[in-house]
Amino acid sequence: MSVLDMAGHLIRRLHQQSTSVFVQRTQEAGFDLTAVQYAALDAIYTHPGSGQAFIAEVIGYDKATIGGVIDRLIKKGWVRRVISEEDRRAFELSLTAKGNSERLAAQPIVQALQKEILQPLNEEEQAVFIGLIRRAVVSLNPTDAA
Repeated sequence: MSVLDMAGHLIRRLHQQSTSVFVQRTQEAGFDLTAVQYAALDAIYTHPGSGQAFIAEVIGYDKATIGGVIDRLIKKGWVRRVISEEDRRAFELSLTAKGNSERLAAQPIVQALQKEILQPLNEEEQAVFIGLIRRAVVSLNPTDAA
């Protein structure tokens, strides 16, 4: 079996290409933002007051390394981390006005590059492809269904 017939290899290659397009398009637009940082901003916006472990789970990122991502977002002034009033051992994350502004400004670029990544497929094929990928991801990790 050729690697070009292996799902894992093709998924890895598509991920590499997707990441490359993300970096190119966001840098061209003047953003200092990685795909993981954008995902974290979006997850924090959607789930304000959540902790780092929950945000890591939502975006499918490693809990051990999400701290570095959050630290960089805090240094940029885009995220605020405060001690939870309910559990003094926990931290809650929220977007700053600057962070939400950055998320909103990047959103059209991020949405446009999604089409670029799947450009060889027509709209119907893209919808089917996304549905199949979602189904595979959720079957391997049911928490991704939300």
